[in-house]
Amino acid sequence: MAKFIHNFSEKALSMVAAAVTYLKPQLVTFWHYAKVELVPPTPGEIPTAIQNVKKIIQSAKTGSFKHLTVKEAVLNGLVATEVLMWFYIGEIMGKRGIVGYDV
Repeated sequence: MAKFIHNFSEKALSMVAAAVTYLKPQLVTFWHYAKVELVPPTPGEIPTAIQNVKKIIQSAKTGSFKHLTVKEAVLNGLVATEVLMWFYIGEIMGKRGIVGYDV
């Protein structure tokens, strides 16, 4: 049994070292983009966001969204899906469980 634990611990350490070596460049890239993309909006960006929301509401009222290209429509759908999923994740975290949600 002691030999098994010794072999297991040696293999586990070598696997962890290999994983760290493999993941180090990927984590550097992740942290670079996380620092850029996951920051809250600055006060200067808020008026631009408000104008974009007003444009979306206006296009819904006038029907100009019907003239979007397929690529723009798919992109808008993906953004809406992402916002909805973040809402659900926040709700699940706030409730501290998935129980009670139709997942």
